[in-house]
Amino acid sequence: MHSTSALQRRKVLSWTMDTVTGACAVLVMGALFVILGYILAGGLRALNLDFLINEPKPVGEPGSGIANAIVGSLILVSLASAFGLPMGILAGIYLSEFSSGRAGSVLRFLIDTLTGVPSIVVGVFVWTLMVRPMGHFSALAGSVALGIMMMPIAARTTEEMLRLVPQNLREAALALGAPRWRVSLGVVLRTAAGGVATGSMLAVARVAGETAPLLFTALGLNYLSTHLNYPMASLTVQIFYYAASPYDEWHAMAWAATLVLITTILVIDIAVRVLTANRYQ
Repeated sequence: MHSTSALQRRKVLSWTMDTVTGACAVLVMGALFVILGYILAGGLRALNLDFLINEPKPVGEPGSGIANAIVGSLILVSLASAFGLPMGILAGIYLSEFSSGRAGSVLRFLIDTLTGVPSIVVGVFVWTLMVRPMGHFSALAGSVALGIMMMPIAARTTEEMLRLVPQNLREAALALGAPRWRVSLGVVLRTAAGGVATGSMLAVARVAGETAPLLFTALGLNYLSTHLNYPMASLTVQIFYYAASPYDEWHAMAWAATLVLITTILVIDIAVRVLTANRYQ
């Protein structure tokens, strides 16, 4: 009798927890779909071809667009990824494969601390380090700020993905006479490449939506510019200015720019998942 009662309690508890966790999952997905639906409904009103290929124009003039912000965001994020992701991935490899004891714990703590630093603090730091000495804002400073924010995310996700690789693979490669660095890069990293790529995209998605550090570094422009030593437009800053303006036309453009930003991140994420889904299994 006692065992039957205990079994029933476990079944009730299990059903209750399954229901609660399922409800929480539905709420999370529901919140996501509500946000995406709201952005979609607001952005489609101003989204058209002219909006994507034209530069901003004065209020009331037809054909205004955000081509400068799209190109600027691509340049800023690409430059940030060019140095932020490799440094973060290499740091993750070190943490997973070579660090041990106190040194690894200290480095891991510092990386975790950097992950939690507010983006505006990173922007102020780069402003002090680069913008103030140069005497002007620049796209290069904006890329450095975004790259700094990328590094800890890429490092920690890389470390976690590499730790999932079975130890047998490392031992087999070492038994064949391969040096430790070649095992780490050619076997371990290759096996976990799909997860590392996904983690890298998380870092890209994080910085692609940042505004605060760019306000202190790249600032923004109302026309298209590709000069790295001068201010450069970006989608997030453009959205910030449009949303804070008193004009309904610019408010609609802010929603459309937000839709473009979200769609771009979603497409890149899906593309990476598709390309890495079957290659490294």
